Order: sequence, then structure tokens, then C-alpha cells
Amino acid sequence: MKIQMVDLQSQYLKIKQEIDQAVLNCMASAQFIKGPEVGQFENRLAEYLGTQHVISCANGTDALQIALMALELQKCDEVIVPAFTYVATVEAIALLGLKPVLVDVDAETFNMDTVQMEHAITPKTKAIVPVHLFGQCSDMESIMSVAEKHGLYVIEDNAQSIGGEYLYNGVWKKAGTMGHIGCTSFFPSKNLGAYGDGGALNTDDAVLAEKIRMIANHGQKKKYYHEVIGCNSRLDTMQAAVLNVKLTYLDTYSAARKKVAAYYDKHLSDIDWLTLPVQQGKSKHVFNQYTLQVKGDFRDALQLFLKENGIPTMI
Repeated sequence: MKIQMVDLQSQYLKIKQEIDQAVLNCMASAQFIKGPEVGQFENRLAEYLGTQHVISCANGTDALQIALMALELQKCDEVIVPAFTYVATVEAIALLGLKPVLVDVDAETFNMDTVQMEHAITPKTKAIVPVHLFGQCSDMESIMSVAEKHGLYVIEDNAQSIGGEYLYNGVWKKAGTMGHIGCTSFFPSKNLGAYGDGGALNTDDAVLAEKIRMIANHGQKKKYYHEVIGCNSRLDTMQAAVLNVKLTYLDTYSAARKKVAAYYDKHLSDIDWLTLPVQQGKSKHVFNQYTLQVKGDFRDALQLFLKENGIPTMI
């Protein structure tokens, strides 16, 4: 038996009838750009997240860039970001002429060390971008407290943790809904993945939501009236149709990932040269990845052993 890192084909076959019908409906309507499925998905995702506004876009990297543009930061303003993250988080900051300030992560959770984060704040700091890495929320209570204290914006990079939750001031909140703006990706391997690229932003701020929607649509509210500099970043109608179906199953997918993680925890816990993922009590992990730390010189040998037994891994 050969295990796949992400078995999208089996996932598709389980919901094939619903997916096929959704795609055929989209084809029949021929509304491939800004069809009704896009608005339906935005509304359903907003309800799922418990947020006021969701604005879809072309991909997760665009979501980060659009969020930064909406905050009207100025060239050379500093944005604090974890040093351990996918390049897109830092890339979006640098592309706008802003200065990424890299802060190390906590060795157990892989999320930004909030003590080092506060020490990195200078008069030029304008925003913090915590990344909820591998499926577990950052320490959002501490991050939002520090941000409020220093008058900073918070953009949550929620590309790997959609569906996760965090106990925020005594209330369970969905990942991506505690900062000023949340950003996510619907890359096929994500917990909520499209059949191509896709992304979204969410916020409870109506003014920010309107600005984000304008920026994603060439800076216009009304066709050919361009009020701000924007970009062309749209979620295809067909991808929205797919995501409309898959959103119904997101919690089921998360539960399956947690079940697998619990199985791994049980059967790997006695290996003293492995450090298993640490789950914080205030965060409900959704395991976009199950990430091990391998002590000593065992890593490459372990990876080879797993490969020989049909089990894929990535460093």
C-alpha cells in the first residue's frame, strides 16, 4: 500500500456527484467570472467563520498583499512576521516596499514567539502578521493585547488552519477571525482546498471590507471608476462552486485529520528520538500537517525508511 501526502482523488470520489453537478451548473450558466456561486460561497464562509465580511480572491498570496494594501501602509513601514513560515507571507510584505521584521518561533508550537515579537517593535512598526502554522493557532490573546498596546494592525495568515479554533478571552473563535483581517488559501492541499488556486480575506470592519473588495477589483466599486490603485484578483466561479460543496464537509475533514493525528500520537509516543506535535490547550489543532521533530542523526534515515515503505514525508 502506498500512502499519498494528500489523496485528492479519493476525496473527490466520495463527493463526486455533488461536485460534478456543481461544475455542470456553472458550465451551463456560462457565468465563469463573478457568477452567483462566488457570492454564495462568500456568504456561507462568513457564516461558518462567524465573521461579518468575506471577500474572495485569486489565491492566498494575493489575500496577504491585498490586506496590506487596504491598511495603506507606507514604504519602509515595518511588519513583524515569523521567521519560520512559507515564503509568501514575507514575499507579500516585501513586494509592497515594506520591511519584513523576522521574529523566531516557539520551539514547541512553531508559531511566533510573542515575547520576541514585542521586543521587535520599533516606532516604524505598523502591523503584525501571525501565521497559524500547520493547523494550530498562534497565541492570539497575547498578540492582540500587544497590538492594542502599541496601536498596530494584525493580519492573520490562516492558510493552513481554516476550521481551527482558539479560546479567545473565554470564547472559542475560528482561526483567522481575531485580528483586523484574516487571510486564507484554497490551494488544493489545504484543509478546504479548491481544484485550482483560490483565496479569501475576512474582516468585521465594514470600511476595510469595502476597501478590500475595491482593491481586488482594480480599485473600483463602479465599473471604469477606479478610486484607488488595485489589482485583478478574482476567485473563479467554478472554484467557488467546488468550494461551496467542500465547505459542507470541512469539519468532517478536520475530524478525520485529528483522528489520524491521535493514532500517530499513540503509536509514536514511545520513540525517544521523536518530538511529537504539541497541542496547546487554548487551540484546537486541525493538522494541515502532522509535523515531527527528529533528534540526533535519525532524520534522513527515518525519511528513507518511510519512503521504502510507501509513506511520503517532506522536510
